Parts: sequence; C-alpha cells; structure tokens
Amino acid sequence: MAEQTLTPALDSCDPTDRRGPPNHRLEPLGMDVQHIEHDFHHYYGRFLGRSGTCICDHYAYEALAITLRDRLMERWKHTNWAYQDSDCKRAYYLSLEFLMGRAMGNAMLNLGIPPQVRRAVMNLGMHLEELMELEPDAGLGNGGLGRLAACFVDSCATLQLPVVGYGLRYEYGMFRQHIDNGFQVEDPDHWLRNGNPWEVERPEFTQRVQFGGRTEFYKDHDGRTRARWVDSNDVLAVPYDTPIPGYRNGTVNTLRLWKATATDEFDLTEFNAGLYPESVAAKNEAEGITMVLYPNDSSENGKELRLKQQYLLASASLKDVLRDWTAHHQDFTEFAAKNVFQLNDTHPTIAVAELMRLLMDKYGLDWDDAWDITTNTMAYTNHTLLPDALERWPVRLFELLLPRLLDIIYEINARFLAEVAEHWPGDNDRLARMSIIEEGGERQVRMAYLAIVGSKSINGVAELHSRLLVEGLFRDFHQLWPHKFNNKTNGVTQRRWIGWCNRPLTEHLNLILGEGWITDLSMLSELNAYVDDPDFRQTWRETKRTNKQRLAQLVQQECGVEFPIDAMFDVQVKRIHEYKRQLLNVLHAIHLYARIKAGDTANWTPRCILIGGKAAPGYVRAKQIIKLINNVARVINHDPETTGLLSLAFLPNYRVSAMEIICPGTDLSEQISTAGKEASGTGNMKFMMNGAVTIGTLDGANIEIREAVGEDNFFLFGLTAEQVTETRRHYDPNGIIAGDANLSRVMQLLESRHFNRFEPGLFDDIAQAIRDPNDPWLVAADFAAYVQAQEAAAQAYADAERWTSMSIRNTACSGRFSTDRTMLEYNRDIWGLDKVPALPLNR
Repeated sequence: MAEQTLTPALDSCDPTDRRGPPNHRLEPLGMDVQHIEHDFHHYYGRFLGRSGTCICDHYAYEALAITLRDRLMERWKHTNWAYQDSDCKRAYYLSLEFLMGRAMGNAMLNLGIPPQVRRAVMNLGMHLEELMELEPDAGLGNGGLGRLAACFVDSCATLQLPVVGYGLRYEYGMFRQHIDNGFQVEDPDHWLRNGNPWEVERPEFTQRVQFGGRTEFYKDHDGRTRARWVDSNDVLAVPYDTPIPGYRNGTVNTLRLWKATATDEFDLTEFNAGLYPESVAAKNEAEGITMVLYPNDSSENGKELRLKQQYLLASASLKDVLRDWTAHHQDFTEFAAKNVFQLNDTHPTIAVAELMRLLMDKYGLDWDDAWDITTNTMAYTNHTLLPDALERWPVRLFELLLPRLLDIIYEINARFLAEVAEHWPGDNDRLARMSIIEEGGERQVRMAYLAIVGSKSINGVAELHSRLLVEGLFRDFHQLWPHKFNNKTNGVTQRRWIGWCNRPLTEHLNLILGEGWITDLSMLSELNAYVDDPDFRQTWRETKRTNKQRLAQLVQQECGVEFPIDAMFDVQVKRIHEYKRQLLNVLHAIHLYARIKAGDTANWTPRCILIGGKAAPGYVRAKQIIKLINNVARVINHDPETTGLLSLAFLPNYRVSAMEIICPGTDLSEQISTAGKEASGTGNMKFMMNGAVTIGTLDGANIEIREAVGEDNFFLFGLTAEQVTETRRHYDPNGIIAGDANLSRVMQLLESRHFNRFEPGLFDDIAQAIRDPNDPWLVAADFAAYVQAQEAAAQAYADAERWTSMSIRNTACSGRFSTDRTMLEYNRDIWGLDKVPALPLNR
C-alpha cells in the first residue's frame, strides 16, 4: 500500500505541538495531605468502583498512581504550552531502550510531596512501601543503555530542556529471570498485565509504517523523476505518552512509546468462513513487532523482527515530528535550526535514510536540500567498542523489508565514497573499509557507518572510549571528519540514585549541605571538609549500616543466603557478559574458599559476595557462568568452615528496583571488565555516589572515577587497554597458570569437578576458555593483580576509620558523574537548546 498521511486534530498535550495554550484555565490541584486523600477516595471509589470491602491492594496502588498523575498532568500541559509559546528548538532522543524502573517514587520525589503522600496513605490505613511494591518495573531495557536513557530524560526535565524521548512500548519487557538448579530460566515479563496508570494513549497521533513492497519511479508535475514506496504491507504505530517530571520546577517532559498494531483488527471474510487463526494473522503479526524487547536474533525470523522494531521506532518518530512541523510551517527552511535528533546507539540509525525518504518522497525536497537537513539534525552516540555489537544487516533483508530505504542507502554510499576517493585517490582498501555496504560473502549494511556519514556529531561516552573509537573502530572516519567526533562522559541522575533510593544518606546530606546538591551535585565536594569530623564519620557509618541491613534482607529473601552486616559487601551487578568478567569474580571467590579450606584465615576480613545480572537467552557461555556462580555459591554456603568468613549469592532477576536497594548497601564495587571493552559503565557511578569504593581496571569511566577520587581511594588492577593489545600477541595463559600457585589451585578445583560432582563436563568449556591463548578477555592474565587488589581492599576494610574516609571521599568526588552535567554538555556542543521554564499553573 502506498504511504498515507494521517492528519488528526492537534492537541495541547502533544509534546511536538507548537501552538499556544487555550484561553481557559484550571485551578491547580492541592498538594497537601487533605487534597491527596480526597482525590484518592474519588479514584478508588468512583473511577475504579471499589469499596472498603475490596481487599485487592492493586486498586489502591492504581488510585494513588492516578492521583499523582493528575498533578503531573497539569504541569505537563503547562510545560508544552511554554514550549509552544516560545517556538523553541527541540531535541528528540531516539532509543530502543528506556529502562525506567518504577514511576511512583520518582513522581513523588520530583513533585516534592513524599511526606504528604506518606501521611495521606497512613491516614487511609495503608503503608506506602507496600503499595509501591505493587508497581512492576517498566522493564523496557536490557541494562546500562536503557537506564542511561532514563537518566537522560530525567535530567533534561530538571534542566528544563525541551526534549522528547521516543521508544517502543514492549508488551513484554526484559524477561524475568529465575534460577532452577543453578541455571538461568527466562520467564515472560508481562509488565502491562494490569495496565499502566502512568501512560496516556494518544491514538489521534497514530502513524502508518511500511514494510515490504517495491519502489516505483514516476514524473511529478514539474517533470522531475520521483520515487514512491508501493505495494507495501503496513502496520500502525500507536503512541503512548509517559510524563517525565523535572525536580520541583513545574516542568514535565514527554516519553512517547510506540505500540505496533494492525491496520485492520481481523479479516471478517475469513472469520465467517471459519478460518479463525487466519482471520487474526495480520493483527498478531503486526502486534508481534513490539511484543518483546530484543527478540533472539540468532534465527532469520528474529533478525527480521529486530529490524522491523528499529525501523518502526525511526519511521513513526520522524513522521510524528514532521507532522507537527508541517502543520505550522510552510516549508523546511528553518527545520534544521529548530530540531535535532539524538540517536542512542546504533539501533535507531536507520533514521538517517528514513528522514531522507520522507523529505524527498513525501515532502518533495530534492536530494541536496534533504541531505543538508539530515546531516544538520542527526547526531549519533556510540556505546560499544565491540565490533560484533555494531548493527549490520544483510542487504537481502533490506531488499525484503525496506526496499526504498536500501535505494537511498546505496545513493548515500555512492556519494560518500566519491568524497573519500577525492581525499585518498586510488586507495581502494580504504574505500572497502569505509563503505556503508560491506562486500565479500553476504553483503551487509553497516549501520554505524550510515550514522557517521549522516550525522553532524558522533560521540563516545567516556574519555577512553571516545579515544579508542577514533584510534580504532572509526579511525578512517575521524581522519576524514575530525570535527564530528567528541566525548560525552555518561552520568546518572542523583535524584533517583541518592535522593530516592538512599533516604538515610539524603537526610544526612541535607543536614550538612542543604538541599541544593540534588540539582547541583558538585556541592558534594563540600563533604571533603568533614572527612576528619568524628561525629560526621560515625553518622556516615550508621547510615551505611542501615542500608546494608536492607540489602541483607533482600539477599535473604531472594537467595536464602545470610549476609552478616559487619562483613564487607562485595558486589557486581550488571548484564552477564564475558567482557564484564563475572568469571574473574567467581574465580576469586574460589580462591578465597581454597584459602579457608587450607586454614589460611589469619587476619581474615569477612566478605559477602553478591553477583547479579541477566544473560541474553542465546548467550550460552554467559548462562554457563551463571550456573558456575550458583554451583560455587552452593558449595561455599553449605560448608561449615566458611560460616562468618565467606558468603556468595547470585541475585535473580536483577532490576532497577533491586539496584535501588543494592547500591546504597554496597561496600566494594566490582568494575572489572577487560580494559578497552567497557564503553563507560554507569553502575560504577551509582555505587560511587552512595559511598562504595571501586575495585576496577582502567576501563570506561573507571578512569575518570579514579582521577576524581584519587588513586588512594580506588583499588586499581589489571592490564591497560594498550597492554591488552600487546599481551594478545604472545598470550600464554597456561604458562601464567603454571606459574601462579593461587590460580593453579583455583583451576584444579574447577577442573576436578569439585563444583559439579554430579554434572560431569559441565564447566569444561569454561576451563578451556580460560586456558585458551585466544581468550579475548585475558582472565588468567589479570588474576594475580586482581587477587592482590582484593587483599588490599580487605585490609582497608578492616581499618574502619580508613574505610570510612575512602567512602566519604567517593561520595564527595562524584559530582561530575551526574547526568545533569552530561546533558548540559550535549546541549552546549550538539543540541543548542534554550532553557524553557514551564508556565505557572495559575496562568
């Protein structure tokens, strides 16, 4: 089917709408206990139809959520009116992931009413914490990428920057993980089972998205050759808006998520003929696009579905922006001056070709004008140094699903290679390296290269990462366009990651610093003046102890393992991947176990090791590592000799709400990736803000954390990125193992099946990988240095005064790792937005 334009009436709540506010005004809703109670009763009894005899707490949670959403809604509308009044430049943040977590606590905090809500709920005979536990984590992300996107939109709202987030509304988020006999088992995460009271469906802004079909060329009324996409199989993208509140500033920005639906619910003819499955086949196929976050793309069907997800996000979002623009402007003369698209990693980079298609095929611009707009509005953030993680799609898949987009990519590539040839005449090897189309074997579209060619800015997310990009993966492009490349070190929002999740520390900081730090994290540096204050240090320890009690309760509840509060809480929680080296961590746990069994426990520091994270369903080695961790934990925790000395637990179903308990209660933060592999990391920043001390390699943002806090307050070990490259040339892990008594003992326990006596051969592949000279993660190479750094950490923890000082200084030096700073840098160097305060509620 040829592309059609849906033209709904514009609405004042639309985040892209540039009209002014209506003349009528609404009275602001009360923020006191009495008004909150009144509205709760209204929604509980009249909207949800419940009575006092209802024993289902879910309805109470929903009534409270809608009560809070009302207060967001009025600020939401006034924010959009302010943007409309000013006709401001806007940024659009396209991300396939938004790992938002729970919304209720964040809404209360940013509205500034946690005490009022707590009191109102108490007056109603309920406990706020129990109601909040009923909210599912909005699991629309896999890990750091999605959580970073959530922090970014939070900071943009707090900074009052006109930014709209665009993503997909997955019916099933990241799978729920449970452990069965040590193995990861994936369960569907139907987080929308009971609805989502925080979102607003906006069917009037539905967009039609095309797949399949063919390109047809024709002459327009001026005799110019034009192209159109015909005979396509279309789906509809229906938007659902979620409010993103700034911190106590009246601003509420928008996260717009797209749900795929069929153009027709079902085929009535087939239904009446008794062909019931066939009658709803189109509906099921369309809705499948946004059914699951990250389908397993090891199969051909999985690849096709993932490409459909990426294109649906790009096409629907761009059409949404262009819909609003053309409703209020006669042409595209000022479009680049008023709009910018930030592409979060390589997933949405098909937006480069899609914007070209829309500008040319739908709006009639010629190539040069469309390309000028595209290359002045697109900006690309890269999040990986792993070549395999850069999106590459078979050309045949583009031919099948996106034929018109492939035409445009071919033309972009031809013009780009002509420019390369002008700079380096006769350098065919360079042309092959830089081509967007990878030749040889099955031809592939290199999506990262498309993003670089079509964007005005390309940034990495930590200083080392950005340097390695221009020295390695993107070296050729940097030589051509050095001005495009820059660094934007990641951050996290202190409002969720201290202000909400660490109430004891928040109260302590407010008492010492006032409340300004929650929007200006650099104020934490003032804590350095209190490092030697005995009363402050004692309160600091009491605060950490309170948080450790909460974490110990979580571990007991989720894992059935006791964590003594006075032990060092040694934590590594993140996506399970070989480069993140959870394997190195568990090898150290085996080393500690071997020491205990050998009686080597003089001056021992009790330690509780917590590991958590999910492995991709198709990632066999990562799932083997989870099994190893659980088997080692079972042996350690059931051995009487380890009692009070060593515990190990694997936390199932790691998620945002779990991290809100984990990071305040952690003593030692494990950031132990192979140097040169972690782009940035953000868990390291959350732990640092909450007073954990880092043990880590010189990788990602670890480098900047160590620079900020000082080498005496960071446990460094391992090869540098340069040493990793050099070591690989002559790596001899078997020689390293033979020459290291500690590692030899660990490998002997692993290879003797001590941890898998009734599961023969289970861990043979892991042992062989450690001994493999081609092991890219160099586990054996860093083991001895890791053990030495762990011993230093244990000695430091045994000295309570020294550890307290280190903990305080980590928090005090974490100011630069706020996403507020990150977003200000994006805005200064890439976006160029003006701060736009929300209109007052009484306007």
